[in-house]
Amino acid sequence: MMIDQPIPPAIAQIAPDGNLTPRQKRRLLIEMSLRKQKPGTGSSHAFMLRRTAMNPWPDLRQILKDFKWVIIGGVATRAYMPERATKDIDILVPRSDGHSVIESLKEAGYQVVTELAVPGFLLESPEGVELDILFADYEWLEEALATPQHDMADYPVLGLPYLVLMKMDTGRGRDFGDVTTMLGWANEEELNEVRRVIARYSAQDLNDLESLIFIGQQERQMPKS
Repeated sequence: MMIDQPIPPAIAQIAPDGNLTPRQKRRLLIEMSLRKQKPGTGSSHAFMLRRTAMNPWPDLRQILKDFKWVIIGGVATRAYMPERATKDIDILVPRSDGHSVIESLKEAGYQVVTELAVPGFLLESPEGVELDILFADYEWLEEALATPQHDMADYPVLGLPYLVLMKMDTGRGRDFGDVTTMLGWANEEELNEVRRVIARYSAQDLNDLESLIFIGQQERQMPKS
């Protein structure tokens, strides 16, 4: 059921109909964060630097050994920040391999639940775990699949620059938080690689990227007593 809700003035100034684009949402969140931010996250540096693989997600390495693929979304973030809860695992594959990947998963006992709103399918593992398979043809996909990172379970995950690129494009609050945390705890070499990728594939977002890095690094600072 749709709720007839008044549009807040801050949003109406940007989009009178209330329909913010992902970029507009991101910039609104950046502005709000910069106005309110104080140094520190409330978590210890030791915790923020911890990298774990405690959630037992399905191991797809043998099933998908003939394909190039990476984990994206919330599960992928555990390679770059403390592991957080998420309800499913998201996999990115080239669009040209999509249906072959689905067939391989079905042969391994996975069941197709439904088609996604974006190209791809939702599947369920034999143990009942939800798995989103996204078919992609991004300009940067081949480059990203050639240089995957690996989490603590040695699963292939999307490299930080491309994960930031994807998450910056969604405009969701959860992704905003992930991006600032991952960037805040990245080293300068990693940040320069993120800058290179954003400059190449989404140059109009470079200023936003620098703001997100600044916010993340402010969160990393220890609060002054």
